[in-house]
Amino acid sequence: MKIIVLGAGAWGTALAASAAAPGRPHRVTLWARRADQVRAMQQGQHNQRYLPGVTLPPHLAFSGVNAADLPTLVTDADLVVVATPMAALRALLTALHGCRAPVAWLCKGFEAPVSKPFGLLAHEIQGSVAPEMLAGVLSGPSFALEVARGQPTALVAASVHEPVRQALVAAFHSPTLRVYANEDIVGVEVGGAVKNVLAIATGLCDGLSLGLNARAALITRGLAEMTRLGVALGARAETFMGLSGLGDLVLTATGDLSRNRQVGLALAQGQTLQQATSSLGHVAEGVYSARTVVQRAAHLGVDMPIAQAVVDLLDGNMTPRQAVARLMGREPTAELAAAD
Repeated sequence: MKIIVLGAGAWGTALAASAAAPGRPHRVTLWARRADQVRAMQQGQHNQRYLPGVTLPPHLAFSGVNAADLPTLVTDADLVVVATPMAALRALLTALHGCRAPVAWLCKGFEAPVSKPFGLLAHEIQGSVAPEMLAGVLSGPSFALEVARGQPTALVAASVHEPVRQALVAAFHSPTLRVYANEDIVGVEVGGAVKNVLAIATGLCDGLSLGLNARAALITRGLAEMTRLGVALGARAETFMGLSGLGDLVLTATGDLSRNRQVGLALAQGQTLQQATSSLGHVAEGVYSARTVVQRAAHLGVDMPIAQAVVDLLDGNMTPRQAVARLMGREPTAELAAAD
């Protein structure tokens, strides 16, 4: 297969490296927006900023063509993977308008509101700018560094189009990377969006030394919030018990490589949001998607108290301990109640 990966951040680089690993039959090109980054990767076979210490495969090609020339770059591709943050997805899908190859994105979250009072999921953006495109998402519990190192990982390829699911499996399934197909793109995308917000809350919980009982309760109730929002958007409830729901939530909420978890830990230690995010050196998607998650939930009448507490904390409207106190002070209700 000829695979084009658009975006040379940690995750895009890791997947490109995995597909281009020695012994794999694919021709893989990694595109970066900045020419200096392309030159550095070509000369040193490393992505020093995003994956330091990882040597990229010798057959991985690099491109720095202008964004306007992307249609030419992907002309004869068998799969195009968009590996940019959510904020850049609309522009890239617009640039890829007319692309005949299957297109998949890696970004997780809701777009900032454009023409509506709430933001859209990635497949909704694609439906508005390139409705004829065969597209989907690759998601699941994964840290880029571990994928780049060839450590065992399982992902989900979600799309309503079977050729997209097949292309993603063919491109990335390997002895160290297992790819499962799923038709429920709504559920997979909601899981990817909400887990980042909940990981900030879990980092906060751990940073305040509230204990393992509190962590377990927070993750479980967070999963309930995620499921409520997903079902309201048309997802299948069972999707959230799989890799892109529970699996991704547990990894991001508890793993030390999680940038969103690190933000929560830093806030619990008294750092400002700016201090917490500046120290990361990379994007923590939960910081940007928390508000959009709550906005979409409010539009649907879905109660998400944990996500709302994260927004209030990030906005400086309450302290970490006030956020915990508000959650613990909610009225009692049945565990499986529709709105709890």
